[in-house]
Amino acid sequence: MGYLFRRDFRERPNVTGALWLPFFWVMINGGRFVSEWLAILGLNLGSVSVEEGSPVDALVFFILIAAGVLVLYQRGIKVAEFARYNSWVTIFLCYCLLAIVWSDFPFVAFKRWIKLFGQPVMVLILLTEPDPMEALTRLFKRCAYVLVPVSILFIKYYPQWGRAFDVWTGLPTNAGITTNKNALGFDCFILGFFFIWHFLRVWRREKGTPRKNELALCLGFFVMIGWLLYMAHSSTSLGILALAVAALLFLNLKFLDLRHLDVYLVILVVACSLGQVFFGIYDFAIQALGRNSTLTDRTYIWQILLHWDINPILGAGFESFWLGDRPAKFADLFNGIPINEAHNGYLETYIQLGLLGLFITLALILATYAKARRELLENFDLGRFRLAYLAGFVFFNWTEAGFRTHSLPFFMFLLVAIDYPSQQPQPLVAIPDELEMDPDNPGVRKRSFGSKSGV
Repeated sequence: MGYLFRRDFRERPNVTGALWLPFFWVMINGGRFVSEWLAILGLNLGSVSVEEGSPVDALVFFILIAAGVLVLYQRGIKVAEFARYNSWVTIFLCYCLLAIVWSDFPFVAFKRWIKLFGQPVMVLILLTEPDPMEALTRLFKRCAYVLVPVSILFIKYYPQWGRAFDVWTGLPTNAGITTNKNALGFDCFILGFFFIWHFLRVWRREKGTPRKNELALCLGFFVMIGWLLYMAHSSTSLGILALAVAALLFLNLKFLDLRHLDVYLVILVVACSLGQVFFGIYDFAIQALGRNSTLTDRTYIWQILLHWDINPILGAGFESFWLGDRPAKFADLFNGIPINEAHNGYLETYIQLGLLGLFITLALILATYAKARRELLENFDLGRFRLAYLAGFVFFNWTEAGFRTHSLPFFMFLLVAIDYPSQQPQPLVAIPDELEMDPDNPGVRKRSFGSKSGV
């Protein structure tokens, strides 16, 4: 880890010190909360109840968000301009804030909304760096330098920290630097997806020692992340990683006309529908991932939630459904097993925000697709990153709740959903990995990072 960070610093990347704020944000959301790390050291300063939360974690999140807001203020970020470029993100955030009004726990919901507000703050810090593409790369490489090796270390040599027991089966599981196997799987999905995307970019660079070293770095992390995925036994993460990589490779096919992406998508949907009708490909895919027809009893949870007595239009209030006596009632239905999510992002949105919130969320997904499709024509690498991750995230929410306050997959979703105009247009510099040939004008180079939209 020391060597990797030393290598990173010696390359003198075109990023500012403010990038450490998103770094710590991702480390906390992708690993463990500060109170959980303190508990390992014997300092139990965590929460006494779900509603109260941990004062230590609240303080850490507040410091990060306040520092992030200060950075954005110094960079001259305008709220009106953010809203103009990200109308559906703004509507989603405002509706979540409004949904606090009908929550049974408005103060708790407001505190959780503050954490949600921190997600776009960290994304905007990334987008307003001198070179957002470089900032994106440095952020996830630095996070991987910690999350991956520490997870391996904990699983192999510190099982009291790196392993846990499944609440459903009672069997031992591997959690690594996180607190459960699913969270470890999500980290592996995101970092694995990033390194495959980065490998494809580096592969086009001019041959030389820097290219060879960067490819070796990617291959090394492929091996480590692959081992962690195997140890985590997270079928969802493995499946969506395969889907996202397939999308990356599909978009790289030379014969595709990217202007007709909508047509390809319709053809794909029709083909999958016919495959399901005639061959039952959904059941085949579930079995291939080692799951049963109930998706490890998730369907039972869905049936109960769909018949729960809540306001169907407005829901229970922002992040409020799993507060009060509802978790205890659910535990009674599942032999005392604690449940705190619907294990379906769309159903989770429905019970928290109602049909109105679900409509806004789906509109946000469609708006993100439109942005990514447009980016694909202006900046292929960035557009491919956005589209492929969006494809994985949409299916990820079928078995997991991704639209959550401090969810790392949701941070990544906002990263591909948010645009912000470049503050200082970069001059054209002949750097191989940032430049590519313009297919419409042979012999003319163009920047691979668009000046009108962010990461």
